[in-house]
Amino acid sequence: MTQATAPARPIAELTIRGVLLGGLITLLFTAANVYLGLKVGLTFATSIPAAVISMAILRYFKDSTILENNIVQTVASAAGTLAAIIFVLPGLVMIGWWTGFPYLLTAAICATGGILGVMFSVPLRRALVVDGNLPYPEGRAAAEVLKVGAESRAGAAESGKGLAIIVINAVVSAGFAAIAKTKLVVEEAAVFFRAGAGATGISGGLSFALFGAGHLVGISVGMAMFTGLVIGWWILLPILTAQNPMPGEVEAWAGTVFRNDVRFFGAGVIGVAAIWSLIRIAGPVTRGIRAAMAASGVSRGGDALPIEERDIPFGIVVACALATMIPIAILLWSTLTGGPLEGSAWLLVGGALLFVAVIGLVIAAVCGYMAGLIGASNSPVSGIGILSVLAASLLLVGLFGRGIDPASTDALIAYALIVTGVVFGVATISNDNLQDLKTGQLVGATPWKQQLALVFGVIFGSMIIPPVLNLLNETLGFAGAPNAGPNALAAPQAALISALAKGVLGGGVNWPMIQLGALVGVGVIIVDELLGKAGKLRLPPLAIGIGVYLPMAVTLPVVLGSVIGMVYDRWADRTADPEFARRMGVLTATGLIVGESLWGVSFALIVYATNSDAPMAIAPEGFGPVALIAGPVLVIALLAALYRYTRRQVMSRGA
Repeated sequence: MTQATAPARPIAELTIRGVLLGGLITLLFTAANVYLGLKVGLTFATSIPAAVISMAILRYFKDSTILENNIVQTVASAAGTLAAIIFVLPGLVMIGWWTGFPYLLTAAICATGGILGVMFSVPLRRALVVDGNLPYPEGRAAAEVLKVGAESRAGAAESGKGLAIIVINAVVSAGFAAIAKTKLVVEEAAVFFRAGAGATGISGGLSFALFGAGHLVGISVGMAMFTGLVIGWWILLPILTAQNPMPGEVEAWAGTVFRNDVRFFGAGVIGVAAIWSLIRIAGPVTRGIRAAMAASGVSRGGDALPIEERDIPFGIVVACALATMIPIAILLWSTLTGGPLEGSAWLLVGGALLFVAVIGLVIAAVCGYMAGLIGASNSPVSGIGILSVLAASLLLVGLFGRGIDPASTDALIAYALIVTGVVFGVATISNDNLQDLKTGQLVGATPWKQQLALVFGVIFGSMIIPPVLNLLNETLGFAGAPNAGPNALAAPQAALISALAKGVLGGGVNWPMIQLGALVGVGVIIVDELLGKAGKLRLPPLAIGIGVYLPMAVTLPVVLGSVIGMVYDRWADRTADPEFARRMGVLTATGLIVGESLWGVSFALIVYATNSDAPMAIAPEGFGPVALIAGPVLVIALLAALYRYTRRQVMSRGA
């Protein structure tokens, strides 16, 4: 008589502990990404640092597993990615429609768009993650981190080293940013000068967050941004300033022409680059959608799917997506009632729901494919936002025309931005979702549990983003907004998207510069394709457009950071374990970003508490020349020391 075997104890995966830990990490990374995105128009991928922090904490629990760590990084990465909604929503403050960020409305825009992003991307998992041959670089990297962390004491040692690197770099980064607020060192080194009959300049921000962002985006994107910088600042700006002479200081003259003309030129390049990205992947995305819909009926054939192949059932996905349309309709209706467009509310809400459903599905597929191809961090999600607001604005122009009263025009601009905000939520989460599901596939996770964790991440992020936005708006403000102070955040994508909506619906867009930028964008695309065929370093057209559009003070440190990252990676490739060395470099850059970004939020609190724009300034009068020299010297010394520390940590592991 054989004895019955006791069933194996299930492996811990979707636990309350893991979800709560992911929520706590979300507090840090979402706040950091909101600040960084508003300052420079870039956000960073949170999967790998979240996995490292999770492993460092959960290894003290005997029953923790690699699958539970995967849930933690899934929750944290979803919330951190949702922070990219700040590429749209601050535009409502910039145009004067909002004076702040209403909590429930802002959270609803984030949550509904994010949950739709999860639902829309579920049917794509099999086609794009399982059956496809896309590389998913960040998803694979996160999986490797989780696997190493699960392996005996060596994994624990790595997670400990990784956490130490993040903390030390964050402390130094925040420390320098705090010193800069005392005015003992400068935050930006700049000089403007005449170039023939025109003007230009050289400017670089002393920002550890920007250097870290450059390391993460890589040398290809860095050199593309440098190309855009050269085109915008050292070719186009001298020509345009020569054609538009102005009295006064050179800096003010150059700055005015840059804002009024060069930025719209950059918008033209970005728009063409975004359209080209969509054209390139239209075929694979269409095939992927067809394959996903065909695969959705596999489980209905009577054969039980393995655990690692079980998604949220397709019927539940459809029901959740339809149910999410109800709060979207309510929030859209609430923005129209009592306003000049109330009489057309039924038409506007119905059209917006159709727009969100159709465009959202396309965007989910496009962003999922782009994330698999080049990684979530490098995907041109902001380009998707630009195209979305243009499409929404043009549809509204088709319905109402341009000859309406100013109040109705302002309401239409705001409505276009709110609809774009929902669509942008779909874009950001679908961009992250499939990357996380690739990580889960590689570590043997259960897809439906991970998809549910993504929903939790969206909810956490939606709760955190509104108060952070309100704090930054009330204390620092956004450049161009009515309450902008001397420390105002540039919010470049939000400024561009709101300007495009305002221009399309109300007139006043600088179409000649946009058209010229689009023409140059075509040339940039041709050059990039030729470089690819020749096997040379690619210059992503979208990154070139961003290099033109952003101020040099933002772009130049990112370029330098990409060079630092390249030098470090070449050193890492010569070590005994190149993958480990590269991961430690990623964590070094992450620490630099997180430290300064969290300090930025803390400084906003100090400004709020003291009601002063410079509450920490202690430098004596006439200290400027010393601060100008001390700033760059201190940054170079600290960066060298931090990277030297990371290299020692890598080498000590080998020993």
